[in-house]
Amino acid sequence: MSSQTKTPEVDRSHDISQPLEKLHDNERLKDRSNYLRGTIEESLRAPLTGAVTHDDTKLMKFHGIYQQDDRDLRDERRRQKLEPAYQFMVRVRLAGGVCSTAQWLKIDELARNYGGSTLRMTTRQTFQFHGILKPNLKNTIKGLNDALLDTIAACGDDTRGIMCSVNPHLSALHAEIYDLAKRTSNHVIPKTRAYHEIWLDGEKIETSASEDPMYGRTYLPRKFKFGFVIPPINDIDVYAQDVGFIAIAEGEKLLGFNICVGGGMGNTDNSPETYPRLADVIGFFPADKVLEIAEAAATIQRDYGDRVNRAHARFKYTIDDKGLDWFKAELEKRVGFALEKARPYTFKTNGDDYGWTQGSDGLWHFTMFVENGRIRNTTGHQIMTALREIARVHKGEFRLTPNQNLIVSNVTEADKPHIADMLAAYGLDTSIHASALRLNSMACVALPTCGLAMAESERYLPSLVTKVEHILAENGLADEPITMRMTGCPNGCARPYIAEIAFTGRAPGKYNLYLGGGFHGQRLNRLYLENIGEERILQELGKMIGHFAKDRLDKEHFGDFVIRAGYVREVTSGKDFSS
Repeated sequence: MSSQTKTPEVDRSHDISQPLEKLHDNERLKDRSNYLRGTIEESLRAPLTGAVTHDDTKLMKFHGIYQQDDRDLRDERRRQKLEPAYQFMVRVRLAGGVCSTAQWLKIDELARNYGGSTLRMTTRQTFQFHGILKPNLKNTIKGLNDALLDTIAACGDDTRGIMCSVNPHLSALHAEIYDLAKRTSNHVIPKTRAYHEIWLDGEKIETSASEDPMYGRTYLPRKFKFGFVIPPINDIDVYAQDVGFIAIAEGEKLLGFNICVGGGMGNTDNSPETYPRLADVIGFFPADKVLEIAEAAATIQRDYGDRVNRAHARFKYTIDDKGLDWFKAELEKRVGFALEKARPYTFKTNGDDYGWTQGSDGLWHFTMFVENGRIRNTTGHQIMTALREIARVHKGEFRLTPNQNLIVSNVTEADKPHIADMLAAYGLDTSIHASALRLNSMACVALPTCGLAMAESERYLPSLVTKVEHILAENGLADEPITMRMTGCPNGCARPYIAEIAFTGRAPGKYNLYLGGGFHGQRLNRLYLENIGEERILQELGKMIGHFAKDRLDKEHFGDFVIRAGYVREVTSGKDFSS
């Protein structure tokens, strides 16, 4: 934090100066929670249930923990008059997706001990453990702390994990921007001691001072997401972030950032007042002002975000309600300087660059494809064991990409042959030879653990991709890169609304089909068909792909073609998405 940065006073004018009874229930819960403590410690000690109380499930999200249950077992346990098979998802705070080999080994150990011997790399460059039982929660958090990791603000109404491009070619630039992402993450997370008291047996210190001077007792109205991106690769989908920082550089010299605001993927079916939105670029600022800008943006949402209607509480709605000019003026007022005119930049893709690449510092990086981010051992594919063995000898680090893939990073010229041999021995080097469609696909977790899921996603998308691959091959398009994404509900965790082809779950085996997103995340897609099953999906895609093969323009992407061919109209704004 620079010496000029000042922590804003907590502004009560918009939220809790209103009568609490008029605010959403979650606002009252946060206000009385004693800075996110609630009764979590008592819930953890309750011996007769695998769950925590309803209120504590909400507060534990601020600690990076979601209560879930195994929905595959739900009906059978109900018939046996047993409570659901409660378990917990724990998400790590890992700014920019950079992980040391020592941290990887600890995460692997915790997954094998408590998380069902599986890990999930998320679309925001971090890890999730699934299936952790209540008695093992503290051991998991303590184990992460031993590796200098935590789960603070990985969920909840606060600033979530901060993303950062992983471009391995630009070594010095990536290192500088990763450092800024990490510093920003440390700066904007909640400062309450509740996390250390509950999970790490920290000393309880009585004080009359505000434990979270930036947030106040009620934190933010909803989650808030930052991301740093390095053109020309838009791997973080910067326009889907609440606030995005687009690096402007001359070679590897960082000049500063264009700032874009108001992105977000959340949507509710048949509720036109909710919609995904892409962020708008509003100006440029020098790199040394990142912390001031980040804090000011978050506190504007703290003060003006909707605390009555949670469906309208995301930052994108504040931007649409108040206007970009208003936000820019308020931001400039808080930071004490004016934004400059946005600088030019270009994006070409939002995918990953697979295989071996060499950075400007001479070090090597291998990007492997990990389908939907799932790391586990299966018959003939021992990926969890392979990565553990590589971590034991690798002298560099691992980087998680925003597309749920993994980079074995910073490999020296001398060590490259050995690492390459290990990748080959476990078959990880062949992952990059999947089809262009599969390499550009992404899914959320969905069933059986996510309580919001209405349909399969992670477990279903691979088989659907196989069937669409056959259609592409039949039309001479086997190598055509098309972004395809699937979620089990409309919430948008896999950022489906900017994919060229996307599916959101409506019911078991039924999906909404969206078409026309931009190839590098620059355009929203539009609903094409509602509530359809696989047979209809393949029928419609077969028709369109055949048309695309016959009538596409030179180098035209599929998302551009379906708009030009009239299958869907181009979406010009988030509100237009729902019209």
